[in-house]
Amino acid sequence: MTNPTELLRSRYGEIPFNYEIDWNESLETLIAHRSVRSYLSKPLPPGTLEWLVAAAQSAPSSANMQTWSVVAVEDQERKAELCRLANNQVWINQAPVFFVWLADLGRLAHIADSRGLAPVALDYVELLVKAIVDASVAAQNAIVAAESVGLGTVYIGAIRKSTQEVATLLNLPPFVFPVFGLCVGYPNPEAQPVVKPRLPQPAVFHRETYKLAEQDEAIAHYNDIMKEFYTEQKMNVAGDWSQHSAERIATLNYLKGCKDLRETLNNFGFKLL
Repeated sequence: MTNPTELLRSRYGEIPFNYEIDWNESLETLIAHRSVRSYLSKPLPPGTLEWLVAAAQSAPSSANMQTWSVVAVEDQERKAELCRLANNQVWINQAPVFFVWLADLGRLAHIADSRGLAPVALDYVELLVKAIVDASVAAQNAIVAAESVGLGTVYIGAIRKSTQEVATLLNLPPFVFPVFGLCVGYPNPEAQPVVKPRLPQPAVFHRETYKLAEQDEAIAHYNDIMKEFYTEQKMNVAGDWSQHSAERIATLNYLKGCKDLRETLNNFGFKLL
């Protein structure tokens, strides 16, 4: 196993805390996570997708309603179209499978209809939030499972820029919304990504109450860490992490294709009351 001190230094740029916990393979898989954007054409062994879905289904689900589904896309032409719809991210084509994770309230609507019940609660935002959370938790379980057997993954949020086209391509019924995609495959050993540093824990980890002003020092320190990371990785990033992150919310450019999400969700059947 990888030395935990080495992994923590990669994740935070330093050793952020003392620990006495017993190091194990599960923790190593989680802390060593990295997004993979280059894949071998090697196919996945039979049963792999089913094991990943089993891991996903083992995640918690609000009220056990299980308001998510996933579509595994392996057909090259369909993947190519999804790649086009998601800003031509070529790793979608490279990966042997592309999962599209769905907030799925259509199944419950169908069940209610079959029992002669009107699914009036589906008009409310809370049910959609539950479904998105369910899909996200399930997908993360699948990622951990995939990485535990040597596979690489990367989330693709850009499918939300073309949700209607994605829905048509995947034959999605009403009340089923594509939340994000996920590439899964064997990482290209010649293009291995590194662990990306995250914010220091004082910026995200609060005890008892939330403290905003006290995050400033941690954020400033993170800016320094990320400047060094950008330089080491030869990444052309203008300014520091705070600057380019703030710029993303200072205009609507970052929301291109997604700023009309309410209208899009309405078209999928969600009234969002």
